[in-house]
Amino acid sequence: MKIVVGSTNPVKVNAAANALQKVLDCDDCEVIAYAAPSQVADQPMTEAETRLGAVNRVKACVRAHPADWYIAIEGGVDNFADGPATFAYVAICNGPEWSVGRSANLPLPVSVFRALTKGEELGDVMDRLFDTDNVKQKGGAIGLLTNNLATRQSVYELAITLTMARFNHSDLFKA
Repeated sequence: MKIVVGSTNPVKVNAAANALQKVLDCDDCEVIAYAAPSQVADQPMTEAETRLGAVNRVKACVRAHPADWYIAIEGGVDNFADGPATFAYVAICNGPEWSVGRSANLPLPVSVFRALTKGEELGDVMDRLFDTDNVKQKGGAIGLLTNNLATRQSVYELAITLTMARFNHSDLFKA
């Protein structure tokens, strides 16, 4: 079984590989990392833009590689009624069927969100605040703000597992 992941970021690739291997019960899945363009800003600032980025990445994967499964994860931020937060959208396609899901919100300090509204990316802001290097390819803001009780990868794996429910029980999701 071939799975194409719309990113070369090791956190996203590993999250997709781990979650899909469990859900699909596939120990020998071939996982291909592909630098799929999101066609949205490097730091998506709304739910809609973040969702669009994930969907666009999957569409690019479908055009670029023949495979059984396509998956993309797009991290973004938004300012909600309870304050700014980061989250991710997951898009998964197996050819004819699609499923799009979302991770939980991680609250962000207002000072971090302000930096993002000025054009910075979340990983860069968190690296500066916590004196880390390239945290977006490691535990992410999630790891830093939860004292590593959760990580970017663990949250992505859960979001992927939840998004796969539509495929696990596709008969229940037919209109």
